[in-house]
Amino acid sequence: MPGEEAYNIDNTMARILNKKILIENGKSKLDKQARRHVLQALEAALEKVDVKKIIMSKVLFQDNKLKINHHEFDLKRFQAIYVVGGGKASGNLAEALESILRNRITDGLVNVPYDSGPYKTQKIRFQEANHPIPDNAGVKGAREIIDLVSKAGKNDLIICLISGGGSSLMPLPHSEITLDDKQRVTDDLLKSGATISEINTVRKHISEIKGGWLAKKAYPATVINLILSDVIGDRLEFIASGPTVPDSTKFSDAEEILKRYRIWEKIPQSVKTVLVKGRKGLITETPKKEDKVFRRVYNLIIGNNRLATLAACKKLSNTGVPVLLLTTFLEGEAKHVGTMLASILEEIDVSGNPMHKPCGIVAGGETTVNVVGDGKGGRNQEIALSAALKISGMEGVAIASFSTDGIDGPTDAAGAIVDGNTIARSLEKGLNVEKFLSNNDSYSLFSKLNDLILTGQTGTNVNDVSIAVAVM
Repeated sequence: MPGEEAYNIDNTMARILNKKILIENGKSKLDKQARRHVLQALEAALEKVDVKKIIMSKVLFQDNKLKINHHEFDLKRFQAIYVVGGGKASGNLAEALESILRNRITDGLVNVPYDSGPYKTQKIRFQEANHPIPDNAGVKGAREIIDLVSKAGKNDLIICLISGGGSSLMPLPHSEITLDDKQRVTDDLLKSGATISEINTVRKHISEIKGGWLAKKAYPATVINLILSDVIGDRLEFIASGPTVPDSTKFSDAEEILKRYRIWEKIPQSVKTVLVKGRKGLITETPKKEDKVFRRVYNLIIGNNRLATLAACKKLSNTGVPVLLLTTFLEGEAKHVGTMLASILEEIDVSGNPMHKPCGIVAGGETTVNVVGDGKGGRNQEIALSAALKISGMEGVAIASFSTDGIDGPTDAAGAIVDGNTIARSLEKGLNVEKFLSNNDSYSLFSKLNDLILTGQTGTNVNDVSIAVAVM
């Protein structure tokens, strides 16, 4: 057995690396105070959904029994235990799980993002792959995962570690579809403004691992699915496209989504062919809830956006800022959401409705961006930029939005923060904010203002958190 030091878990909390600079960018004392409250609340949200801490608090292994939430599994029943999975948080999930089960694990493979490690494990191996556009490394890992679960029998246990990002990190295209064709469809969907549930509906029907297919391959083994949810409402079948979950959608749904967002005509012919064949019943549908394989599958959510937003609320309240949790179901076009959040601060400033200053508003969810420009940015940066236009000239207010995985769109930033002086600072530098917004180029603007929120990869992923604060 490896030395005990091999299982030491680093529980260093993911922090906002440039917090001091972001606070000092406030022009007035009140602006700095508002920024400080927002950033401290965001850090509290991150700390609450630290994956290693979640696993250590929710998973107990004692007397050969594995206890997770309210479930108990007698590991003496199982001859072999395999650990598989994929997602932005799955590396940390695997490291923490192995620190608990240690040599009880027989073998394991988890697909993780590039440069997200290293992870301290002895039994579980890792395949680095690309996100959000899938690559050959991800396919290689997905095939090995299928091979691993396929050799499991009815007296074996498979623990599947699933988190957001798993759809891209575990790509296994249908045999009639090339990876290149899958990449093109994924890219078009990400730019279309489609929701993650809609995107994953398509992904499930051009895949041989998603939409319940992993569970099908694992049968008759018992499967415990530990899930960190990045889907609004925690709908299991859409988290990482539900590899071990019954699929309620059909081939016809995937086709309709592609047509609704005007992608159908430009997608590769191979994808069209598979979806049309599936709609006509010439290709087997994804496994449904009545399938016997799901009788041996346990899907357990161990963390979600509500945990993060409630932690942000608690931090604000503890620092003397009364707070309202607006929603954990935040959706819609990012720039419109930014305007909405800013309008709430305006109402508070004018009428004291729905709260009197000082106060904070917290919201969680995941917005979308219909990309029409050729700039660089992410949905959270676009929320912040549109909000800045609305609160321009107000003092003692700040709004920030960030992705809990630390990666907002194709950028190295988690999000951005603004206050009532952001537009004035932009104009002083000769920057046309409306032009940056219309070109989907929020990253470039915030780079020039030094108002990007930088955390690096956090190793967790529970959607986005947006916070608005007004002080007096």
